[in-house]
Amino acid sequence: MFGIPGKQAVTLTPAAANQITRLMAKNDHSGLRIGVKKGGCAGMEYTMEYVQATDPNDEVVEQDGARVMIAPMAQMFLFGTEIDYETGLLESGFRFNNPNVSEACGCGESIKFNTPDSAA
Repeated sequence: MFGIPGKQAVTLTPAAANQITRLMAKNDHSGLRIGVKKGGCAGMEYTMEYVQATDPNDEVVEQDGARVMIAPMAQMFLFGTEIDYETGLLESGFRFNNPNVSEACGCGESIKFNTPDSAA
């Protein structure tokens, strides 16, 4: 929908592709849908959910056996994002390296996106 021909909307690091592929196989899911919703102290939050079927309006990214669907309303916010999976001593999870984010809260769960006025 908001793509550039020949360029994927999001990219996955090998760690993220491996984790998504493992989750898909373990739970027999078709893929992982990512999106954004209002919430959190910075205004927006990422969403992730397992899905059994692709919505015809989803942007589908397939990389190294992993399948990510981008919800239609999130496509313009996620374009150019690299998704990584990090494992730490106390927590493990997906990290979104998103060039469209202008601010993030201290906990890292909430984000604010660039607006046309702030991008100049």
